[in-house]
Amino acid sequence: MNTYEVNFDGLVGPSHNYSGLAFGNKASKQHAHKVSNPKEAAKQGLLKMKTLHDLGIAQGVLAPQERPAIEVLRRLGFAGSDRQIITQAWRQAPHIFTACCSASSMWAANAATVSPSADSADNKVHFTPANLIRNFHRTIEADTTDKLLRRVFSDPNHFQHHNALPSTATFGDEGAANHTRLCEHHGGAGIQLFIYGKQASITQLSPRRYPARQTLEASQAISRLHQLDQSRVIFAQQNPAVIDAGVFHNDVIAVGNENVLFFHQRAFLNKSQLKKAISKAFTHASFHFIEVENRQVSVEQAVNSYLFNSQLVTLPKGGMALIAPRECEMLPTVRKYLQRLLEQDNPIKKTVMIDVKQSMCNGGGPACLRLRVALTEQELASINQAVIFSNRLFESLNNWIDKHYRDRLCEEELADPRLLQESRVALDELTQILALGSLYPFQQL
Repeated sequence: MNTYEVNFDGLVGPSHNYSGLAFGNKASKQHAHKVSNPKEAAKQGLLKMKTLHDLGIAQGVLAPQERPAIEVLRRLGFAGSDRQIITQAWRQAPHIFTACCSASSMWAANAATVSPSADSADNKVHFTPANLIRNFHRTIEADTTDKLLRRVFSDPNHFQHHNALPSTATFGDEGAANHTRLCEHHGGAGIQLFIYGKQASITQLSPRRYPARQTLEASQAISRLHQLDQSRVIFAQQNPAVIDAGVFHNDVIAVGNENVLFFHQRAFLNKSQLKKAISKAFTHASFHFIEVENRQVSVEQAVNSYLFNSQLVTLPKGGMALIAPRECEMLPTVRKYLQRLLEQDNPIKKTVMIDVKQSMCNGGGPACLRLRVALTEQELASINQAVIFSNRLFESLNNWIDKHYRDRLCEEELADPRLLQESRVALDELTQILALGSLYPFQQL
């Protein structure tokens, strides 16, 4: 039976803005308080989906979350009508209010960690939504993410859903942005590579400037929940120095696919040990370590271009393509490296440049926008088919964006009560397009 790696992209929400909320994310801070363009952001993300679809890559769509998050603001003591709550929160606690307006659920790589049925003892696909405890604006996503994933992957014969890990520093979990599955092919048993920023119980070997968002304890818990063969699980620590240089997730400094790991020389704390562990697991197949030396592309250049936040995908006719942000063309050193990469003897045969500038300005490249889910034909057929990308869905969503999204949004306009109403009308229509039912709190009133 064929198995496909399906990229489920987060659709950018109507409240897409630049409030500089993510500590340790340099792009987020650099563009704080600038005017955003939600319509352009959503269309850029949608066009990225279509680009992969046109390459023959299976593609799905995940709905955005409701923002402003009125129910969260109610829990924090703001009272009255929705309009009154928005006015109170904006005047009394603007930093909390802007956090409750974030469209950060668009970065679906942080939505969850997923293990395919080929790797789990019960032969089911396992999902654990990320608790994202390091940033308030993201930790409020977990409940809706869980509900959304259960609506999309609803068949209990094929899918097993777990609750998010306890919301404590010990179990800080940022989802698939710190997880890579390596395998001979997507349908075979794989090696699950969990990258963590620190061990919660140990203060040494931790970054000093920015927080390590993923803990070893969280990664270990997920591997147990997903019933993985522990002999085929690798835990490796991210280099604390690169976290302090702005590499807040591992997918900013490394990306893997099947038998390829594309990574920066300084990505991992114990690089040689990691390479040995992977090589040992691939005794019956060739494995390609594509290591970018610091003299070729520095860590700073990698962060500025998001070279490693590219999607590395297997093409239907063989070989792999690197789906890279257009910023990679703008830095001469990165552009030169990519030209040489294609001349080397490795599975990467093609690069495709994608314009996701609206997302990049908040620190999210092509890989941030997608959650990878390996599915057999039977599993794929059992999910909610309305979320599977097609030319018809592309047209519907394009028209939906044109109808509902603003093309300009500054921070002060987040407090416009009309934005909440516009967003609710848009999301209500979207749940019908994607056959999600009553997903949002306002639909259940």
